[in-house]
Amino acid sequence: MAKDGEKKTCGQVMDEWKEFIWNPRTHEFLGRTASSWGLILLFYLIFYIFLAGMFVLTMYVMLLTLDEYQPTYQDRLATPGMMIRPKLESLEITYNIENTESWDKYVQALDAFLTPYNNSQQVMNNKECTPDTYFVQEDSGEIRNNPKRSCQFNRTMLEECSGITDRDYGYRAGKPCILIKLNRVIGMLPGKDGKSPYVTCGAKKEDAANMGALVYYPPNGTFNLMYFPYYGKRAQVNYTQPLVAVKFMNATFNTDINVECKINSNTIAEPQSDRDKFAGRVSFKLRINEAKN
Repeated sequence: MAKDGEKKTCGQVMDEWKEFIWNPRTHEFLGRTASSWGLILLFYLIFYIFLAGMFVLTMYVMLLTLDEYQPTYQDRLATPGMMIRPKLESLEITYNIENTESWDKYVQALDAFLTPYNNSQQVMNNKECTPDTYFVQEDSGEIRNNPKRSCQFNRTMLEECSGITDRDYGYRAGKPCILIKLNRVIGMLPGKDGKSPYVTCGAKKEDAANMGALVYYPPNGTFNLMYFPYYGKRAQVNYTQPLVAVKFMNATFNTDINVECKINSNTIAEPQSDRDKFAGRVSFKLRINEAKN
């Protein structure tokens, strides 16, 4: 062995490492005997089996509290979100009347979105309900009333914005249609006393004169009460989300128009903050260009 203060040779260092890995005198491997290694491995085996058992038990108990048809707890905004269609990469609808390709993408997007709303499909899948009344479908004690029925929302209810009478949804004529939908919220009752929530759209002060007149479909831009409450995707497999169409009748051409549409209801709270721009409202930009001579 080297004396204190003397530098160890490479051979001495290697001998010490070899002895640490396997000591033939004490029969120790990495500083532990076989019995010591056995005890520590047994401890960790029992420890991890216990942890795995606790995890499985916790998951089992948690799953017992879940309802496969409805969330046990719903942490959501007091005001549901809104969205528009067509919606491509951004909330901006810009096109040139003379350039068919610039607005054909919007027409195709609306055609695809409204396909499930065809009258034939609605009659086949959904029920004709009583307007202005909630379509409540209670369970009978422990007996689930599933799958629940849904009310028809026929494409023809959108009239000039249905894509049936006008295949271009007004885009060719410079009178485009925008569809608005309210996000689904399980159990939400958005009106009372027979008053359905309705949509209103407006423009910022500097754009108000450029927006022109609007026409809403269905009349008054209402989301009829018969489409509520929503019971969830699994319980209400054929649910058809109600829509409101807004048609811009004489918007000023070659000008940016910043539009905001919002939901009005006697039970849905007004947005408390401007942080969430989709809570009870949706904002988008509309620009209709016209080729100049």
